[in-house]
Amino acid sequence: MAYCFISDLHLQESRPDITKAFLDFLDDTASKAEKLYILGDLFEAWIGDDDQNNFISEIRAALLKTNKTTKIFFLNGNRDFLIGTEFASSSGFEILNDPTIEEMFGNNVLLMHGDLLCTEDHDYQAFRKTSRDPKWQDEFLNKSIQERREIAHNLRTISKEATEIKKEEIMDVSTAEVIRIMEESSVNLLIHGHTHRPKSHKIKVNDQPAERIVLGDWDAYGWYIWMDSSSCELKNFSIS
Repeated sequence: MAYCFISDLHLQESRPDITKAFLDFLDDTASKAEKLYILGDLFEAWIGDDDQNNFISEIRAALLKTNKTTKIFFLNGNRDFLIGTEFASSSGFEILNDPTIEEMFGNNVLLMHGDLLCTEDHDYQAFRKTSRDPKWQDEFLNKSIQERREIAHNLRTISKEATEIKKEEIMDVSTAEVIRIMEESSVNLLIHGHTHRPKSHKIKVNDQPAERIVLGDWDAYGWYIWMDSSSCELKNFSIS
């Protein structure tokens, strides 16, 4: 028995190399796990389950195929927070709340996308609160697909410009928030993505040894975590 975790693939038609790497990964690695957890930002952007094309259909079919051997779970990220039950059910995966606690090999594990931990990025947290409001989402989804594409494009441009001038520490997680939520959740293992800073951090929670494992984004390398009853290891492979 084994579990697999990935995050921040940012799949998009302009990066067929990453799409191919993901499809191969599903066939060669994820299919060998009992469970696959996708911790957000599977897509670079998502403007609604009704926006369909051949690219999205290919991803859906691959997930549905993997679901025959591997149970798939998904947490919404900051780029694909509008993925809903329609796409989930047609792709064979279950959407989990962020954060969520899962029992794994006798221990509770806290799973998050990771953006909630970046509490120093006040501008982003304000937008996150607004964009997760059901009223905001309903108003957005009621616009035409073309309008939504334009809004999403503008938001990504604004986000990119803001990121370029923000200090590195603002965009990283708050250590105090990590400790707080792990103590509140009574866990000694946290797995998340979002920051694109893959690393395993040894920390202390309630004066006990604990660990925070950060998944990397898929670009030159694909990142994943493989967990079984004896280990939990952050791994990568080259995307060529």
